[in-house]
Amino acid sequence: MKFIRRILSWLYTLVVVTRHRLYDWGVLKSYSFDIPIVCVGNITVGGTGKTPTAEFILSSLTGHYTMAILSRGYGRLTKGYREVSVEDNYIDVGDETLQIKLKYPDVVVVACEDRVAGIERIRHEHPEVNLIIMDDGFQHRRVRPKVNVIIVDSTRPIENDNMLPLGRLRDVKSRLKEGHIFMVSKCSDTMSPLDKRLWLKKLRSVAYQKVFFSNIETLDIEPIYAFDNREVPYYSQQVILVSGIGNPRPFIREAETRFTVVDKIILPDHHRFTAEDLKGIYASLNEHPRAFILTTEKDAVRLRRARMPEKMMRAMYYQPIAMRLVEGPERVDFVESLVAEIEYKERNEEKKMNKNKSIVDED
Repeated sequence: MKFIRRILSWLYTLVVVTRHRLYDWGVLKSYSFDIPIVCVGNITVGGTGKTPTAEFILSSLTGHYTMAILSRGYGRLTKGYREVSVEDNYIDVGDETLQIKLKYPDVVVVACEDRVAGIERIRHEHPEVNLIIMDDGFQHRRVRPKVNVIIVDSTRPIENDNMLPLGRLRDVKSRLKEGHIFMVSKCSDTMSPLDKRLWLKKLRSVAYQKVFFSNIETLDIEPIYAFDNREVPYYSQQVILVSGIGNPRPFIREAETRFTVVDKIILPDHHRFTAEDLKGIYASLNEHPRAFILTTEKDAVRLRRARMPEKMMRAMYYQPIAMRLVEGPERVDFVESLVAEIEYKERNEEKKMNKNKSIVDED
């Protein structure tokens, strides 16, 4: 099987490299836009922290720009352009896009698999927007972003990884040179200066750019369903963990430091909870009557409209998270770096346009 995966990995690499060459040579067309596009992406599969990083950028740049979020809406059953409402069902817009909208209800959030069409329509319908954050768009070469924010998972070093399906890489390592700002995610609070220097050396060997280090901050747990006179469970209580995300290990590890974990129900990323899944969770709750159910923020988006007994609804909680920078550069440094990169690119494009205009005028 490993031999077969190696062959498939080689073929996949060939397809990816050929596609990049076609864009580099201009055979396939890339589009630029008159407003900044900030792309948040990675070169690996699984949960590296793209959505928390997009939310971090959104909250950090508030006051600097009027922003919109554009995502393909992974896992939705609909197609085309869809502006997300807080009343939407995740199957129509995608769980991650709905999660962002629920947290930032005043921000324009759009799901569209054709990013060029999505940007053009946002520009037409929301002229007040002057910056678009493109969530998980690094492989979408049809759009030429102003800034690429590339996320690298500190727990999954890429230097010894392989392309799919042999490894976790979905893009070639050489693409990292297109990054403008790197975010090393899921770092330990006790990350040593030596480890940071090693990461800086690795990333700056492909692109000498700003590198930041971040981790996930767990906030106070929240109920998925609202009931009167409901108390948040004590942290010493028993808990049943339910997860359907790309990399559940940090969620599990954090829960085990605060609760007595009596059961774990681990499902695939973006999993749609079926009636059988809910029966299994309810059976675990009946088996552990002193426990409550704890799930992730993304899973809560998919569970909030599920049909289940009231006893189960009352036991359902989720773990909100937020990205934060670890010891080192502060948020203001990140904001200044990002804004400076955007303004630098805009000045260069303006100079290029003026130069081309002068050449035309002379002719």
